Amino acid sequence: MSHPYISLIMPIRNESAFIERGLLAIHNQDYPADRMEILIADGMSTDGSCDIINEFAARHPQLAIHIIDNPGKIVPTGINIAIRQVKGDIIVRVDGHCIIAEDYVRNCVEHLQNDGVDGVGGSMESVGETQRARAIAICVSSPFGVGNSAFRTISGTTKLVDTVPFPAYSSKIVKQAGFYDEELVRNQDDEYNYRIREMGGKILLADDVRSTYFSRYSYKGLWRQYYQYGYWKVRVMQKHPRQMLPRQFIPPTFVGSLLLTAFSAFITPQGLYALGLIVGAYTLVNLFFSIKAAKRNGWKYFPLLLIVYSILHFSYGTGFLVGLVRFANRWGDKIGKVPQWEETFG
Repeated sequence: MSHPYISLIMPIRNESAFIERGLLAIHNQDYPADRMEILIADGMSTDGSCDIINEFAARHPQLAIHIIDNPGKIVPTGINIAIRQVKGDIIVRVDGHCIIAEDYVRNCVEHLQNDGVDGVGGSMESVGETQRARAIAICVSSPFGVGNSAFRTISGTTKLVDTVPFPAYSSKIVKQAGFYDEELVRNQDDEYNYRIREMGGKILLADDVRSTYFSRYSYKGLWRQYYQYGYWKVRVMQKHPRQMLPRQFIPPTFVGSLLLTAFSAFITPQGLYALGLIVGAYTLVNLFFSIKAAKRNGWKYFPLLLIVYSILHFSYGTGFLVGLVRFANRWGDKIGKVPQWEETFG
């Protein structure tokens, strides 16, 4: 294997609790340190994240660590700012909330060089540092929680997929696909991978490319995260309608049915009966999968699993329905807020 120069892009905001562990994982890569640069796009952090990064850089001068201001404060603006400054032949998008395996970069390079693919990522293990966070990690790694999302629910396999987390791309495909959509607070990686696939590109989920992600630790944070996933999925659907999967319509259909039957319950007895039927059926299904997960992971998680599954489904479904209303006049907009490549590179 040759050793192309690697640009690791890490968009962050207020990641003081995790950033040093993420940087240490990059430091421990079994890839030549002098063939990597780390561009950290900081979304104007207020928790001392940059101080931690500077201290880490001072202790490890062999790493080329650069902090770039990201006034937009969201992931796509941060990635785009970093893309404008990369030197690498391969671009790896990592996260301040994750830890990549020590062979992550090397394995990504090998797949890009040998497998005829344009992007590569791997399965993501969700973990938690508190009991609630661990319950959240269990739910977001299960088909009942997040559907058949391959990188969350499948391990031990290598195959072409629709999207992957923390992907590595050749700089060639990035120049062809262009910048990230700066409208998308969430789902920006999904949209970018869909764009590459619509160009005829291939995205690989590789068994030997692994990462660990620290789950949210509060119900409020989890609700906000998955509400935004549902909300911004509408814009992704409007831009790439053929990429939608049946699992992505189940939560909004469920929440919409609840709203309709709740409204009709005030009008007819049949509406009240239908509402009770939907609530009862969901409760039974939630109980079944919560018991199943608790048997495998520990009964202490059982009451938390009931709550977390409900939050995942209700928040995503609600966000999607709100997005349908909010973006009702955007069905003809296939571009969004993607900066023009020539604005930067001529």
